[in-house]
Amino acid sequence: MTIGSPEALRHLRRDPLLKRVIRQVGPCTLVPARRQPYEALVRAIAHQQVHGRAAEAILGRFIACCCPDGFPAPEAVLATTPEAMRACGLSANKVLAIRDIAEKAAAGIVPTRAQARRLSDDALVDRLVPLRGVGRWTVEMLLIFTLGRVDILPVDDFGVREGYRVAAGLDEQPKPRALGEIGQAWAPHRTTAAWYLWRAADLAKDGRFKAPAAI
Repeated sequence: MTIGSPEALRHLRRDPLLKRVIRQVGPCTLVPARRQPYEALVRAIAHQQVHGRAAEAILGRFIACCCPDGFPAPEAVLATTPEAMRACGLSANKVLAIRDIAEKAAAGIVPTRAQARRLSDDALVDRLVPLRGVGRWTVEMLLIFTLGRVDILPVDDFGVREGYRVAAGLDEQPKPRALGEIGQAWAPHRTTAAWYLWRAADLAKDGRFKAPAAI
């Protein structure tokens, strides 16, 4: 199975709400990045609570500091002093988090892409959430945008819940648990459903999403 496959769309169109969202949004264009989980986690830490362009500038300085020839391996990060990492613009907490991720990657706790293929979604969540600065949402983004897992519904994500709210014409977002229960019917294609809900929220920002009159 793949994200956005014809099979996924046929399944999701059984839900009248998602059927109308899919009709407005069009084809699913999500293509996961071909990165190692270690790199994806480090990038996620660098982007936390920082505007995208600023985060990329900081990340660029960090990469150049540790390894000018490409994304730094865990050993290269650990060989860089915390002071040098701070000079790149990383906060003290982010330095600690990135160094912890590097240590765990060097120790084999953060799996490679090949190793991750042999682990279930839940196993990866359990394995990575204990890392400093990494929560369930961060791992879910890794599962979706790096590993391409097809059945992830990040119910704590603001955009996903906002997308459901505007698609359903609700006054308030559903609670995470409620959305999780609703989303059970979308399995095993919940990643595709989440992508469409994100797009619905994006379209609604500038008034381009038309909420259905009735569900």
